[in-house]
Amino acid sequence: MKTILVPLGNSENAANTLQYAIDFATVLKAKIYVAQVFSSAKATGLLKNIDTVIESKTKEDLTSILAKVDLKNIEIQSLVAKGEIIDVISRASKELKVDFIIASANIKSADSSLYVGEITGGLVKQTELPLLIIPVGYKFKPFSNGLLGVRSGVIRKTNVLQPLQNLVSVFAMNLKLLHVITPHNSAEDNLLHQDFEAISDSISKSENATVYQGVLEHLIETKPDLLCVIRRKRGFFAKLWEQNSIKKIDFESRIPLLVLKGNL
Repeated sequence: MKTILVPLGNSENAANTLQYAIDFATVLKAKIYVAQVFSSAKATGLLKNIDTVIESKTKEDLTSILAKVDLKNIEIQSLVAKGEIIDVISRASKELKVDFIIASANIKSADSSLYVGEITGGLVKQTELPLLIIPVGYKFKPFSNGLLGVRSGVIRKTNVLQPLQNLVSVFAMNLKLLHVITPHNSAEDNLLHQDFEAISDSISKSENATVYQGVLEHLIETKPDLLCVIRRKRGFFAKLWEQNSIKKIDFESRIPLLVLKGNL
């Protein structure tokens, strides 16, 4: 986790997200790429150079955001690109050998009813990198207690837990594993892979209709400062992520949410 990508929008929260990433990178001794993406506009009449105008304004916005944060001697490189933001982030992540993404829960939308906006939701669904989702306005603090919620104890993808293991090591974080047994679990799901046992300080089991319900029950008891889930084809976000956005009435995390990319 030495190269972090931070997609920024034009929201007032952009500087806060970047400051969080800088503080986080300071602990991990990582470098940061900040990405600001703009869409192409249809040119008409005197505005045939509209893309140039938009690109210039985007660069100005990025410069303004950078001026609002404490850089703390962290290496930061800027990326301004034209296109669809999910596509640009996916390509840039591969080209720049990014191994971690930090994003605001709601990058651009002004809709206060949303927990996760369409851009961040799209990053969860369409990229293969671990993603740390930061609640709007959340300030960085070192992780001390983490909660990992899983339904299936199966791991088929190698190193899926490695990003979490890195955080456990760097922050000396205590990690509780919550294994939620649902009516849809198979016998295989109810067994825990040895990697889950190796990374966890404690393991609890809970019988619930969904992982989501099990996690909600244990949030109050555990009081974690990091919630971690694994994105699977059928898992924690299977229903929540049918759309790219998630409304607060359906789910909201007031602490950072780490989404690992698992068995798809």
